[in-house]
Amino acid sequence: MRVALFVTCVNDAVFPATGVATVRLLERLGVEVDFPSAQTCCGQPQFNTGYRARTEPLVRRTVRAFEGYDHVVTPSGSCAAMVRHHYPRFGEEAAGLAPRTYELTEFLVDVLGVTDVGAYFPHRVTYHPSCHGLRMLGLGERPRRLLEAVKGLELAELPGAEECCDFGGTFAVKNPDVSAAMGADKIANALSTGAEVLCGADNSCLLHVGGMIGRQGAPLRALHLAEILASTEEEPWQ
Repeated sequence: MRVALFVTCVNDAVFPATGVATVRLLERLGVEVDFPSAQTCCGQPQFNTGYRARTEPLVRRTVRAFEGYDHVVTPSGSCAAMVRHHYPRFGEEAAGLAPRTYELTEFLVDVLGVTDVGAYFPHRVTYHPSCHGLRMLGLGERPRRLLEAVKGLELAELPGAEECCDFGGTFAVKNPDVSAAMGADKIANALSTGAEVLCGADNSCLLHVGGMIGRQGAPLRALHLAEILASTEEEPWQ
């Protein structure tokens, strides 16, 4: 099977290791991965802020970049949700990309039909379900099923898991005090589990809570789910 990786601009600019991990994971499962170099921002920040006219050129560029692929895979629930739920507003051509776009855990569970991907990660982990994946994509138990199958991993239940971490893109800039307070609650809940790692499937959220963890000096690491699933006994992820 051949797929296109939609790495997203956040991962490309700030978390390139997540893109590398996604490719390593998919190739280990026998998937041929292409990276269309014409891809750029999907337009979500502009669209969410109300700039539809500035969003449209980015939508058109993204659609052209992924022409000819039956499956487009992204390690980002928020960007997958943008394509699936909002691209149809930009016409028939853009709407055609929506059903071909999958968030990574959806692709693994629903298309490849796997939950045990051969991963090894001997750490105590707690999982935060990001809002777009939880509410817009309905990822449900897919990420947890994948984590539960990882050899050596101890999955700890996160109190208030479904509460927003309050990054919300531009919301964190416009309402920094509320954003910081909700992020602090998320970190406190994660620390209460005794986990070494706070895992998520969307690096925009992990950027927010990870930055706060760093400032607090908390004994906790924020890590994308793809990086855990890419780790094996032979090639452990750092």
